[in-house]
Amino acid sequence: MARSIWLLGALLAALGLAVLANRAPPPRPADAAATLFSADRAMVDVRSIARAPHPVGSAEHTAVRLRLLDRMGQLGLSPTLQAGPLSPAALRRLERWDIPSDGLQAVNLIGILPGTRPDLPAVLLMAHYDSVAGSPGAADDASGVAAILETVRALQARGPRPRDVVVLITDAEELGLDGARAFFGGHPLRDRIGAVINLEARGGGGRAMMFETGKGNAETVALFARAGARADGGVTSSALAVFVYELMPNGSDFTVPRDRGVQGINLAFIGRPEQYHTPLSTPGALDRGSLQHIGSQALETADALARAEILPAATTDAVYADVFGRWVIAYPPVIGWAIVLLSGLLTGFAILTVQRRGVSGRQMLWGAVEGLWVLSAGVVAAHAVRALGGPTAGRADSAEAYYALLARLPWLEAGAALAVLAVALLALSGRGRLDRRWVAGAVAALAALALILGGPNPVVIGAAVIALGLCFAPGPEASTPWPAWLGLLGLVWTLALIAQALAPATAFLFAWPALVVGLAAAVTARVDPQLRRPAALGLIAVLGAGTAGWALALAHPVFLGIGMDLPGVLALLGLLALMAVRPLGGPSRGLAVAAALALLAGAGFSAAAPFMEPVAPAADRVG
Repeated sequence: MARSIWLLGALLAALGLAVLANRAPPPRPADAAATLFSADRAMVDVRSIARAPHPVGSAEHTAVRLRLLDRMGQLGLSPTLQAGPLSPAALRRLERWDIPSDGLQAVNLIGILPGTRPDLPAVLLMAHYDSVAGSPGAADDASGVAAILETVRALQARGPRPRDVVVLITDAEELGLDGARAFFGGHPLRDRIGAVINLEARGGGGRAMMFETGKGNAETVALFARAGARADGGVTSSALAVFVYELMPNGSDFTVPRDRGVQGINLAFIGRPEQYHTPLSTPGALDRGSLQHIGSQALETADALARAEILPAATTDAVYADVFGRWVIAYPPVIGWAIVLLSGLLTGFAILTVQRRGVSGRQMLWGAVEGLWVLSAGVVAAHAVRALGGPTAGRADSAEAYYALLARLPWLEAGAALAVLAVALLALSGRGRLDRRWVAGAVAALAALALILGGPNPVVIGAAVIALGLCFAPGPEASTPWPAWLGLLGLVWTLALIAQALAPATAFLFAWPALVVGLAAAVTARVDPQLRRPAALGLIAVLGAGTAGWALALAHPVFLGIGMDLPGVLALLGLLALMAVRPLGGPSRGLAVAAALALLAGAGFSAAAPFMEPVAPAADRVG
C-alpha cells in the first residue's frame, strides 16, 4: 500500500510539472515598464496586420505594407523597400489561389535602429508580413512582425547600444522564402549581418521554442541561454529539436541566412495547431501569452547581441536542453561521454550491490526485455489509437486536408498518450501475472487496427513482431522490484551509449534520466535494499517525479512537431517515465484495470477528433 501511495503521488507530481513546464507566461499589460516587452502593446499591431487575409498580390497585402511603413517610420527606423522576383514555384501557388501574378514582386521592408558603433556587424530581426490565402495570419506571421516592432520600441527605451539592429520584414515567405532570398541575395546590408533572430509560428498558442540555430552553435546557444533566463517564462529549446528539424523538409526565412553560415536563432510557437494557415488565425484567437513569450525572448536575445563585444561565431555544435523551461544546460559533445560513464558507474554500483543480496543477472536481463516490450507495445498502441483519428499527414490529399488534420492534434495527442500510459500501467501492474494469450491478443488486435486504418507501416509491423514475441518469452519470477528497475535502467543506459556514439546531440534524452535514476538506484541499494523505508521510497518518488515530469514535458512539443505521422515516439518518452517510477509499482489488479480504462479513453479521444471542429470567436470570423 505504501508504494502505491508513493506511486500515485509521483505520477501526479510528474503530470503537474509537465503541465507547468508547457504553460506560456501571462501577457504583460500595455502600461508595463517601457523597457519590457508587452504583449498587449504588440497586439495593437497584430490587429492592424491581421484584419483580413493578406496574401501577396491582394489589395489587403498592399494596405498592410503601407501600415507597416508608417509604423516603422514612427519608430525612427527610416524604412526602405526592396523588391525582388518571385520564383516559378511562387507563381504556381498564386495561380492555385486565383491571384493574378503579372508584374508582382516580393517587396521587403527594411529599417535600421542605429547603434553607436556602425562599423560593427549588425543584428537582424526578421519576420514576414504576407499570409496565405484565406487566413488572416494573426499567428503566422503577424505575431512575429508585431513582436519585432515592440522589441524595437523596448530596445530604444533601454538606451543606446553599440550595434545597429536591422529590421527586415520579409515578403513572400509563404510562397517560398522569396523575400529572404532577395535580401540575402544582394542587398547592401546583407554582408553587415552578424546574427539573426527570426520569428515564426505554426499555430496560435503554446510556449515559444527555439528550434533552429546556425551551424556550429555552441556560442550562440550559450548567449541564448543567458539571455533567455531573463525572458518572461524562460526558454524552451533542445538540441533534439534542432536535430529533428534538420531531418524534415520544412523551411523558413531563417533557412536562407543559415545556409550562408550566419549565426542566429529561429523562434516559433506551435500550440493551437488548428490556427495554422486557416481562417481561425485571428487576433482574438491568438494566445497573448505565446506572443509575450516569443517577444520577450526576442527582446532579451536582441539586447544581448546588440551589446555583445563579440558576436557568437561558428565553432562546434552544443548538446543542450532546457529543464522545465527555466534553465538551459549546455555542454560540448565530449562531455556527453562523461555523463554516460557516470550514469553507467552508478547503475553498475546498484547492480553489484543488489546481486550480493540474491538478485540474479538473469532476472535483471528479463527487466530489460520487459522494457523492450513496453517500447514496442507502446509504439503499436499509439499508432493504433492515432489511426482512429484519421489519416496521417503523408496521406492527406491536399493542403486543406492537412490543415484539417492539424486541428485534430490536441485530441490525437491525448489519445496516443493514454495508449502509451496503458502499456506502462500494465507493466507496472506485473504483466507476467496475466494470461499471456490475452496480452498477445490485445497487441495483435491493436496492430491490425493500426495497419487497416493507417495503411502498411514498417514501424508498426516491426514493433508488433517484437511485442508479440516478447509476450511469450519466459521470464523468471522476482520477489522485489529491483530486477525490473535495474533492467529498465540498463536498457536506457544502453540507448544513451548508442545515441552518444551515433548522434551526440540526442544522447541527453537518455543520459540525463539514466544519471538521475542511476543515482536514486545507487543510494537506495546502499541504504535500503529492501525498498521499505519511507525515506528511500520518498527519494525514489521525488527523483522519479522530476525525471518522469521532464520526459512528459518533452512529449507535448515532440508530438505537436512529429506526432501526426510518428505517434509511437511517445512510447520512447513513456519508457523513460516508467523507468523513473518502476520500483514504486508492483502486482496490482487496480493498475491492470486502470490500464484498460486508459486505453479505452485514449481510443475515445482519437475517435472523437474528426468531429471536434474548432470555431473562431464570433467577432473574429473570416468569410
